[in-house]
Amino acid sequence: MAHKFQIKKNKAGEFVAYFVYNSETIFWTEGYASKASAKNAIESIKKNGPDAEIDDQTD
Repeated sequence: MAHKFQIKKNKAGEFVAYFVYNSETIFWTEGYASKASAKNAIESIKKNGPDAEIDDQTD
């Protein structure tokens, strides 16, 4: 699979969800105190992401 979510701990000991495509991190979430919260963030991205609008602010 070329893309996946990863959950890692940052230097502050918080759980962070990363979206990785072809071994390159595309984006990551804020740090969470619990792994469950990081998993909830992933589920929210998966649920709400496909319908997200594109806000092109280059014009």
